[in-house]
This record gives sequence, C-alpha cells and structure tokens, in this order.
Amino acid sequence: MPDAPGLPLPLGYTERFLESLFMLMGIELAVPDHSTLSRRLSKLLVELPVIPKGKAVHVVVDSTGVKVYGEGEWKVRTHGVSKRRTWRKLHLGVDEGSGEILAAVVTTNDVADCEVLPDLLDQIAQQIEQVSGDGGYDTKGCYDTIAERGAKSTIPPRSNAKIQQHSNTQAQSYPRDENLRRINQVGRKQWKQESGYHHRSLSETAIFRLKTIFGAKLRRRFFDNQAVELFLQCAALNRMIQLGKPDSYKVED
Repeated sequence: MPDAPGLPLPLGYTERFLESLFMLMGIELAVPDHSTLSRRLSKLLVELPVIPKGKAVHVVVDSTGVKVYGEGEWKVRTHGVSKRRTWRKLHLGVDEGSGEILAAVVTTNDVADCEVLPDLLDQIAQQIEQVSGDGGYDTKGCYDTIAERGAKSTIPPRSNAKIQQHSNTQAQSYPRDENLRRINQVGRKQWKQESGYHHRSLSETAIFRLKTIFGAKLRRRFFDNQAVELFLQCAALNRMIQLGKPDSYKVED
C-alpha cells in the first residue's frame, strides 16, 4: 500500500488486490484491467449510503477545493501561482446529527456555493428541519430554496445587510429579515449560539475526515471521472461512520 495519500497506485496493484479479494469472498468474476475501469468510471452511478431517520434532519452545507494538477505549495509561495494550477469544488450537505454526507455536488472552481444549494437539497429525500451555512449562502435564491423545503434558514447576513420588509405580522416576515431583527436585538454572537449556527462546523469536520483519509488531490484526469472519484470517497466515508459509531439507547430508571 502506498505510504502517502494521493500518490498513484503501482501498475497492476489494483487488479492484484481485487483478484485476491474476490478469491477470499469466493466470487468467480474476471477482474477488469485499469484502462477498462477508467473508461467506465464516468458512467458509474454512486448512491450515498444513508441510514433513514424517523425525524427531520438539520443539514449543514459547505464546500472545499480539491487539487487536480499544478505546482507544489512551496513553489507557489516562492514564485507565484502557476497558470496550470486548478482545482475542483466539492459541495457537501451533512447531517448535523449523524455526520453522514446526505448530498454531494462536484463543480469547477468558478461556481459559487449559493448556486449549488438547490442541487444539494434536491438530493435529500428526508424532511429537512434546518439548513445552516456560512455567508456565502446569503442570497435570496438560497433563502427561497430553503423555504420551499419548509426548513429554517440559519445563514449569517452580511454586516451591512438591511431589513427589506418592515412588517409586524409574522406570516409576512421574510426569514432573512427575521435573522436580522434578532441580530439587532441580541447581537451576532448571541444569535449564532441560540440559532445553532455553530453546528455548521460539522460540515468542515466531514471535509477534514475526507481529506485525511483519501487525500486532497484527485487522481483522475477528466471531470466526470473526478466527480465519480469524489462521490465514491463520500460513500466510503458514510460506511465508515455507520460502522464506527456505537448504537446508543436511552436507559429508563
């Protein structure tokens, strides 16, 4: 097994590993070669394994950059950014309660987080109670998308944000205006605590686990293959979470 994550596997390593794995499992199947796997990877449909919940979920959203190719970090700091440096963005919707990845979208580095939120929420079939994200999701489109799912929006407005709809009736109050009114009453720090905004950091925890286990660099050359590679990592991480966490039960006195 290679010592450092992100390094390419030796020629034939994958085939030999799968052959030995099939033998241990008693499966009589021919192992395809690396070229065949690479060609078919882009057509693979990956479904994230998620344990069904009996209640609405709190979804925390965030994104991270994953390197594709380019010069090393030392050279960038010394000589500046190379024209060949680029990356992909992995957008995640994470269950605040279990830590499972409920939705994942891969885009190029020029796509804003707010543009991807509708696609993330469309992947979640469960009822959503709350959606928490950073200031990058502070747009009308994001608030409307979350409202369509009947969920609470926990997104910090910009420091210079203004209340758009001055109304005394709760039914006509816009969710962003509600957040602004509460911030004006108790302050931004207190609002973040009572609204559960700090739970958003759990999406960063999921990203940290993903990069620690699988590395922060993609091995595939083409975008579709890169997207499937990241989806497979998300699916594997969910399995690890499900197998690694204990089952907890309330004990009655």
